[in-house]
Amino acid sequence: MATVNVKVIDRQPQSLWEKTYIPEIIRGLAVTTGHFFRNLNPNHEKRTIFTRNYPEEPTIYPERYRGLHRLMLRDDGQVRCVACMCCSTICPADCIHIEAGEHDDPTIEKYPAVFVIDELRCIVCGLCVEACPCDAIRMDSGTHIPPYGAREDAFYNRDLLMSRGGLSMAAQGGKR
Repeated sequence: MATVNVKVIDRQPQSLWEKTYIPEIIRGLAVTTGHFFRNLNPNHEKRTIFTRNYPEEPTIYPERYRGLHRLMLRDDGQVRCVACMCCSTICPADCIHIEAGEHDDPTIEKYPAVFVIDELRCIVCGLCVEACPCDAIRMDSGTHIPPYGAREDAFYNRDLLMSRGGLSMAAQGGKR
């Protein structure tokens, strides 16, 4: 039978005053009151709260903000996506749904007959963009996701995503 080494640590006994948590409540209220009065003075050097007048002053997003998805187009105006399922496979939120279809053009093997992104489930991680081997999906629009009144409005289908996209500068077929 194996022996287990257990280290016993003695706790310091709490007094009745400490068991009531009154000292900790008083310390917490002191910190909160200090923040309150410090932030009342607009000229205080340690002020930590700022207010943005939203409609008049637009929110400035960071340079690396991704934004809404968009599907890029080929030179002939068709979607660049070849329905390889890399983006939907790597998506941790499982918000991309693709159904592949056979293309009429024999040089193009597949295309997405159905391509839907659920923007409410999307965590804006950008893994779908990194996983795409043909530069078909991007998140460089810099547009913030708008509020939705109905759940159905958050499903972005292929045509809507294509209307946001544009012609891709990537060489088709991997040519250099």
